[in-house]
Amino acid sequence: MSVVEVLGRDAGAEAYRVRAEGCVALVPEFLMESLRPGARPSHQDAYEWIAAHRRAIARAVAELSRGETPNAPFDVVTLTEGGS
Repeated sequence: MSVVEVLGRDAGAEAYRVRAEGCVALVPEFLMESLRPGARPSHQDAYEWIAAHRRAIARAVAELSRGETPNAPFDVVTLTEGGS
């Protein structure tokens, strides 16, 4: 099982901070656009979306930490701590 810990929302980046694979990354809210078209997702919706996509997020973070580019749409996830 992939472990992805949500660390909260980064208002300036309009993203959620997550820890996965020993790294901290930003998952942009626009990936969650389908939850509330044209509006920011609620925290509950965002946490549930992240949980549902935890394997793909963890894979993207691991790839980023190795200097690789994740597959779309997770190619917009960015590392903030850790990685190469």
